[in-house]
Amino acid sequence: MDFYYPGPGRNGSGDAPPRQGVAARWHPPFFALMPSIRLTLLIGRYAQQAYLPIATTQTLTDTVRNYEQFLPERFPLVHPSPLNFRWHARNPWFATDVVEDLRLHVERALR
Repeated sequence: MDFYYPGPGRNGSGDAPPRQGVAARWHPPFFALMPSIRLTLLIGRYAQQAYLPIATTQTLTDTVRNYEQFLPERFPLVHPSPLNFRWHARNPWFATDVVEDLRLHVERALR
């Protein structure tokens, strides 16, 4: 959503939010340069809230669990940070179901 790491969040967990206005200013011209995008990976809560209106009313887990409703254009994912090890431990379906399906959709998009 931004073009740099904003640092840790105020409460010490997670990242600080991206700077206001960066995505609105810079994403459209970048996407215009790439008209043949077939699949957009929305990694993390900030990207999902910006590009999936429903993500503002659902938890990150619910949005990722229901990824199929956003296909074939968008694929919401949890951030791959090692700090998310607890989330992965509580949600083993992500590795067994979502990651496998992600591989298929990426392969399809690259064809």
